[in-house]
Amino acid sequence: MLWCLELQGHRSWSSQQGNNANLPDGDGNWSNRNTFGAAEGATSDDFKGNIFDYDYIPYIMTFFQQYPVRYNVGSPSNRGPAIPIVYDHGDKESTKRLYGPNPRGEFEPGFITFRAINNERAAMAICSGVKPVRGYNTEHYCIGGGGYFHTDQCGDFPSFDWDRLGWDQGWSASKEMTEAAVLLFYR
Repeated sequence: MLWCLELQGHRSWSSQQGNNANLPDGDGNWSNRNTFGAAEGATSDDFKGNIFDYDYIPYIMTFFQQYPVRYNVGSPSNRGPAIPIVYDHGDKESTKRLYGPNPRGEFEPGFITFRAINNERAAMAICSGVKPVRGYNTEHYCIGGGGYFHTDQCGDFPSFDWDRLGWDQGWSASKEMTEAAVLLFYR
């Protein structure tokens, strides 16, 4: 448990309050105006800042208020919206290969999904590149969340390294995925 608390201390998107079912929203950073980090460090630490268009900030806040990222907000079959991706680089198959062999059977690549809920009723904020379609182990391929996860899961990437970090085996994502930065662009 100490590892999760230390990790979440650096992962401002999920929670700096630790893994606590009594704080289901964590810090609520998905739907507030809190900023942290510097744009220059966005690839090595968390960043949420005011470099975005002002219209984007109220939009994303309103969006995550409509689809709250909090523990026990709904059932695992309750998934938020999924939006098709337009690829500039890569494709559905290259996206699918970034995740572990076991999760590949649970999602359809080519989408960004918001607020997917796992078996333990933890809400994952974003499923990057995929749409969950069967199974409820979203912690292996979705990021961010509220204030509580299963005790073996924590942080912004709760179980991407379940069967060993970056080994692309079992439930673990590839090294490319575990070392990637996540950037959101909209138009």
